[in-house]
Amino acid sequence: MGRLTTHILDTSHGGPAANVDVRLFSVRDTRELLASATTNEDGRTPYPLLEDEVFVTGTYELEFDIGVYFRGRGVTLADPAFLDTVVIRFAVNSAEDYHVPLLASPWSYSTYRGS
Repeated sequence: MGRLTTHILDTSHGGPAANVDVRLFSVRDTRELLASATTNEDGRTPYPLLEDEVFVTGTYELEFDIGVYFRGRGVTLADPAFLDTVVIRFAVNSAEDYHVPLLASPWSYSTYRGS
């Protein structure tokens, strides 16, 4: 069985993004909240968001509340903020491990499948 982890890097300040709320949803016929966490000082959730029997092949969404994070860092954001909640939709095979990081600034983001 695989597992799913994530972390956030603040590319505008050059380090991990701590205290960011993250939510994981399963996307099937309806959208179901499966897990939520807040990133630690290393920008990582303190535990895998999915593993063991709840980690099944399918489509998921991660939501990252980066607008709150950047406001907390004193960054002046546009009104409305260009990026507030970043949503990443992806699919997994339960036989593999997935690491889905977010690299974010107030004006851009990217992701990739990590190991």
